[in-house]
Amino acid sequence: MAHIVAKKALAKLAETCYRQTHFTKQEVEGLLHVFRDLQTSKKGKDEMKMDRATFREVLHYTFAMTDDILMDRVFRAFDQDNDSYVSAQEWVQGLSVFLRGTMEEKMKYCFEVYDLNSDGYISREEMFSMLKNTLAKQPTEEDPDEGIKDLVEITLKKMDHDHDSRLSYSDYKTSVETEPLLLEVFGPCLPAAKQVHAFTATFSDTCTDWY
Repeated sequence: MAHIVAKKALAKLAETCYRQTHFTKQEVEGLLHVFRDLQTSKKGKDEMKMDRATFREVLHYTFAMTDDILMDRVFRAFDQDNDSYVSAQEWVQGLSVFLRGTMEEKMKYCFEVYDLNSDGYISREEMFSMLKNTLAKQPTEEDPDEGIKDLVEITLKKMDHDHDSRLSYSDYKTSVETEPLLLEVFGPCLPAAKQVHAFTATFSDTCTDWY
């Protein structure tokens, strides 16, 4: 009975959710099908809520993400109500930006991911934490952290337009609009085109009679 109720709830959600996303109704149904399959494969899991571990598996195995800090922040960006789970609706809405977002949506999303303590700014310390994983450590380097600190200063010089030693969303947006390659300046938090294409194929042609 609970399984039937969950199916009906997802079908009703598909009817309303697609209007708020960049997906067609059929694609939303496909995404909800994928969501349900991921949940039912985990015995004892709530079909309507995805936990952090399952979500991280999706990021790692489907979208080739490996950075622990950024994967945690992507989870938090999807989890809009901060209940430590990604609901079916949050799944669809998050993937709308993740896979097909406008540049404005992607900028807001990336900034939210990079703002590690959610205070509205990306600080020197936050930049250091994220960039530390992007620089290959040289065995002959006496203090590899110095190279990261230098990179932080170079980044601030380029992107900190109001010169307050931190990046606001306005600083970040202005920089990315001028130079789009800066969108993921602190590490990959969006999927590459190859992964987008492969994942889209799993739901775009999904049969709609699953519910």
